[in-house]
Formats: sequence, C-alpha cells, structure tokens
Amino acid sequence: MKPLRLVIGGGIGSGKSQAGRLLAEQGFAVLDSDQVGHSILEVGHPVARRVAERWPDAVTGGAIDRRALGRIVFRDRDQLAELEAITHPAIRRGIARWAREAGDRPAAVEIPVLADLVDDSWLWVVIEAPLELRRKRLRGRGMSEGEIDSRLAAQPGREAWLEAADYVIDNEGTREHLARALDDALARIRTRPRPGR
Repeated sequence: MKPLRLVIGGGIGSGKSQAGRLLAEQGFAVLDSDQVGHSILEVGHPVARRVAERWPDAVTGGAIDRRALGRIVFRDRDQLAELEAITHPAIRRGIARWAREAGDRPAAVEIPVLADLVDDSWLWVVIEAPLELRRKRLRGRGMSEGEIDSRLAAQPGREAWLEAADYVIDNEGTREHLARALDDALARIRTRPRPGR
C-alpha cells in the first residue's frame, strides 16, 4: 500500500500551518511549499536569476526582496501568473524530491494555491476559516490592509477550494477544535477506499 500523501490547502490565514504542526505531532513528515519557494529565490539559484531579471524592482542588495516582489505581483494577475510559470516547475520538483525522501512515512505538504504542484495520488484536505478571522490572523503577521486585500484577491475563492477538496476541515479558531476535526478527517481517510488513486 502506498504511503499516505496529503495536501493541506486553503486560503491565506486559514490555518494550514497549524494543521501541519498537528500532523507533525502525529508522525507525518510535513513541508510548507513556501519553504521550497523561498529556497529557489535565494541568491545564485537559476530561478532567482530569472525572477531578478524580470522584476528588478524587487531586488535589494543583489537579493530578491520577497515582500517587495509580493507587492508587485499580487496586484496584477498577469504578473502573478508569470511568476508562477517561472517558479512552479522548480517547486513541484522540490516537493517530489522531498516526498521521495519521506519514504513510507505519511507526508503532508502545505500549499497556499490551487496549482499543479503534486500528482494525482495526493489527497487534498482543505482548511476553511471565516474571512474575518483570516484577516485578523494576517494583521497579526504584520500585513497591512492593502497587502491583505491584494493577497486575498489573488487567491482562489472559497468555491474553487471546495471543488478541489477531497476533505474539508472547518477551522473556526481553537487549536483543540482543529485537532479534533483533523483527527476525524484522518479517520475517514484511513478507512475509506480512495477510488481512482
């Protein structure tokens, strides 16, 4: 039997990282795909060079300033699509390499976008949270209202996430509530056959 592979998806501020930490406590190998994205934007990486050439205004002292890059691309869907076309193939390869290294261990990757970053053998567990709670969490991360608005506008809407989901977990706030909901989903995942996968 193939090892369990989960995508923890959902909009920004929904609680993907908290779900990832809870899965790690249960023995899962957990990866935040943003870490892969950050690593390919490090000085010297071929992807970083392409990004720096395309968006020189996002380069400070020879390095890509991710926050400046975000301010540029999250306001313009075409530029965001261009950035994703440059970065996503390398992110997909990084995730696949990491999953191979996880071996037989169950694994989960946190993915903040609906993109072709994993193959069809992965189950999508989407974390849902009320919009105002998500906004509050993002303000707590130091994001301005403008940054929050542009990030939310650039992401898939609730309906798109629900359509992609194999399982949906409601995250209305407490860690305990999320842990129970995640345990329930895992019980269903482990006992239900996965047709076509």
